[in-house]
Amino acid sequence: MSHPNLDLYSRYQPYRHIVEPTCWVLFFCIQAISNSRISWLDQLRFESHAEWWEPVVWEWSSCMVLLALVPIVILVEKRFPLRWATLRPNLLWHLLVSIPFSLLHVAAMVGIRKLFYFSQHREYEFSDWLHESGYEYLKDIHTYFFILIAVASYRLLILRWQGEASLLQEPDIGKPVEPIERPERFLVRTLGKEFLLPAAEIEWMQAWGNYVNLHVRGHDYPLRSTMAGIEQRVDPKRFVRIHRSYIANVDFIKEIEPQESGDAKAVMRDGHQIPVSRKYRDQLKKVMRSAS
Repeated sequence: MSHPNLDLYSRYQPYRHIVEPTCWVLFFCIQAISNSRISWLDQLRFESHAEWWEPVVWEWSSCMVLLALVPIVILVEKRFPLRWATLRPNLLWHLLVSIPFSLLHVAAMVGIRKLFYFSQHREYEFSDWLHESGYEYLKDIHTYFFILIAVASYRLLILRWQGEASLLQEPDIGKPVEPIERPERFLVRTLGKEFLLPAAEIEWMQAWGNYVNLHVRGHDYPLRSTMAGIEQRVDPKRFVRIHRSYIANVDFIKEIEPQESGDAKAVMRDGHQIPVSRKYRDQLKKVMRSAS
């Protein structure tokens, strides 16, 4: 089962850890350059006595702190994703997180400015903290939600690109062609295309945040589910829980390598090794014996 989107996605994966932070760095650097220019023009317009470097320090200190806070927004978005089913409570969480986000931004930004001014034998004044912090929060909440929406949009694009799996739904008319409670196939949606993924071809499943990754021939298709939820929907004669984060298809297990700790590793046909905790080891052996 080959698909051009999947091949392109696979080629992108080795560079993903470089592309993603580079895009954020470029965005905030461009923002800092643009804001510095605008701020300097404002100083000239109002005939301010500010030195040329002061608007540069103001804008770059702000943008670089915001850049450093991007990973926090990414983690929060992963914990409270923007989805229709949980939009209202998750938006509330994001509003709450935006407050310490802004406080961290202001505190670090002012600290950097004070250090730079001190190096120039000058003193930086952040006048009325209450008033200025409120003003900065109004700007920061816009920035926070811009980052949040950008992260959520990118995550959705990646899911669609690699192919997001879902359980087949019961048809509106007529009987389902296969059991809905224990599906034999999953529906995978990629960019502009859909295809059916046979459950028997899934080699293993791995918990991944709010998803379960279905691993098939070197590709991972995220399924919006919990491990406990999907464990109840798959064939227990073929799929067995081997770890709190893994469910394996016994048809694809080549051998089990015991470890000194009492745990083990399941060596799959493609050479991958996935952990087997001692809690599930006996159950795995039992299922493998019955399958052989």
